[in-house]
Amino acid sequence: MRPITTALVGAAISLSAVLASPALATPPVAPVRDQPETLHGVTVSDPYRYFESVKDPQVQTWLQGQGAHARKTLDRIEGRDAMQARIAQLASATGDRLTDIVRMPGARLYYLKRGGRDAQFKLVLRQGIAGQEHVLVDPQVDIKRTGVPHSVDFFVPSWDGRYVAYGMSAGGSENASLHILHVASGRQLIEPIPRVHQGLVHWLPDSRSLTYNQFKQLKSGESETETYMDSKVMWLQIGHSAAQARAVFGPTVRPDLGLARLDVAGIQFTPGSPWMIARTTDTTLPEGSLFVAPVTDIGQRQIGWKQISKFDDKIVDIALKGQHLYYRTHAGAPQYKLMRLDLRRPVLTQAQLVALPPKDTVLEGFHLTRDSLVVSVREGTSIGLRRHGGRDTVGRAIPLPYAGAAQPHDDPAHAHDDLLFTLGGWTRTPETFQLRDMQVSPSALRAKVQLPPMPNIEVVQAMVPSHDGVRVPMTILHKKGLALDGSNPTLLDGYGAYGASTTAHFNPAAMVWLERGGVLAYANVRGSGVYGEPWRMAGFKATKSNTWRDGIACAKYLIAQGYATPKTMGIYGGSAGGIFAGRSVTSEPSLFAAAIFDVGVMDAVRAEESANGATNISEFGSYKNSKEFPALLEMR
Repeated sequence: MRPITTALVGAAISLSAVLASPALATPPVAPVRDQPETLHGVTVSDPYRYFESVKDPQVQTWLQGQGAHARKTLDRIEGRDAMQARIAQLASATGDRLTDIVRMPGARLYYLKRGGRDAQFKLVLRQGIAGQEHVLVDPQVDIKRTGVPHSVDFFVPSWDGRYVAYGMSAGGSENASLHILHVASGRQLIEPIPRVHQGLVHWLPDSRSLTYNQFKQLKSGESETETYMDSKVMWLQIGHSAAQARAVFGPTVRPDLGLARLDVAGIQFTPGSPWMIARTTDTTLPEGSLFVAPVTDIGQRQIGWKQISKFDDKIVDIALKGQHLYYRTHAGAPQYKLMRLDLRRPVLTQAQLVALPPKDTVLEGFHLTRDSLVVSVREGTSIGLRRHGGRDTVGRAIPLPYAGAAQPHDDPAHAHDDLLFTLGGWTRTPETFQLRDMQVSPSALRAKVQLPPMPNIEVVQAMVPSHDGVRVPMTILHKKGLALDGSNPTLLDGYGAYGASTTAHFNPAAMVWLERGGVLAYANVRGSGVYGEPWRMAGFKATKSNTWRDGIACAKYLIAQGYATPKTMGIYGGSAGGIFAGRSVTSEPSLFAAAIFDVGVMDAVRAEESANGATNISEFGSYKNSKEFPALLEMR
């Protein structure tokens, strides 16, 4: 779940201001070119299907006209520049943003870093928590060279520290190519390998070769819906060219394994383990299949894969350590459980229970150190940590400096006896701490920041009765002392898909909204994972209507409690959250004065025909399936 970005909060502020402003000239209107289609006996109108061809001159004209109209509308809003300046001030005061922190053997830390004035994240190496930084990859270099924006999509250091594999995409495409950097010299070892989008890149234990998943090259005239089909895991030895890479896994590489065309795989390794694990997913749902083989088989003519699990075993997360595979699953455990399997006898019925979450919480994730296990436990929008040892499946709660959302950082080689984690909250900027045994202490990874004066913010946890009486959790943020007279610009945020849940986070743009009297409401509607798998399945395919009906209930609650009126209520949904926001608006248009659809799914029936549409069938269904079609039509 992405937090509301600076641009989107600014847009919401602008939309609220526009509502009180005199109307500008009418924006361009898209002509109707209905292309009705009969599906399972139902005639479905499609007046704007031609928009699927973005290069259509008429579509381009409409897009450019809409853009120009939006620009004029935004530019005339009084006070907007001051608000943008305040957002920039707070963003700068929060310090550098660090993401994707990874600890490797030899006290090496890698992460992506974006300074307050940087447009893109840089890939950085630090030797030791308090060591000096060394920039390995700066996308600004490619931007200056080509005039096209570039970004680092993923990175994977080799175990010995000599190399870093990373994905770089251009022009906001997210279509990454794989690069391999020799760290000491800064030299690129290969020409970039195209169509390595998913970050499924893994080094073998000796750091002399790596595997990566590569999508196929579409043939001329081939449908973009084929993009994710029949991908291959390639094995490349250092010193070889991409042309010498060998296909070692995939539906067309090993048809005898019964893989589906959409099984996108990666092969995982860990130093000290004689095993490798091939894991497949459809790139959208985490469940898939697992296979195991000895690492020494990688160079053999045929790898002796043994299947461990299938989709129905509901394994969503794995880690390899020595002879054992640790996995998180919701099979027979609605709030998830952690299991350990001895790979010398890879039969799931022989796996041992390692951890269960406390009552009314969800086991969100787990992290292995050299000699211990730490699990992440969700309770609403907060995430706490618990330490497990021996046969203790309950674990002990780790005392955190304050209530918020803790995010442990990866130690994929399990090389350290302590754990780094970052803690943040709705009104607290992120801080990185060091956990040793049960003791937490500040780390030197992030500089302490001093924010400019801000108003006191009240965080309200509400339970909202939905259309069927089910209570939906919603977090409401506003300035303390705010008058509940319905006059407050209010933005309702929701998502409700894939089991993704809203988590407490600090956002400078949100603070600007709040300090000017705005209200932010985050609803963990059904389809999220805030209460585990049953909550997710209650907003899934045939039950998807609960997602927007929960949203409508939350909007009505905000109005009834005096936070907003229909004249001050806005709603936001991005990506799959477009269904949440879009259907809330079309179901109850009188509730909302403004709506933001951020690259939202707005036509679930036709979404299947887009490049990544096939990867979402497992979440929403297929219009070609007569049983799933009615729910998709209702989402439209």
